[in-house]
Amino acid sequence: MKQETKLSQKQEPLAETQTQAQTAREFASSDELLRADAAQTAVPPEIEERLKKSAAQIQPPEARSWWKTLLGH
Repeated sequence: MKQETKLSQKQEPLAETQTQAQTAREFASSDELLRADAAQTAVPPEIEERLKKSAAQIQPPEARSWWKTLLGH
């Protein structure tokens, strides 16, 4: 019993240290933060389905000649 309590007492501070290390992350940009958050967050299936449908309905812009873009036509 004594060995078990010694082990659990030693493990608890280690777990706290690991948790603190995980929460103290710095990001160079907001994009990095959003990517890290998206990697950890699961999207509900209903929302994923709606996003796929919406993305399928978006049509790409028509191609324009470089000279029309340059001249603003």
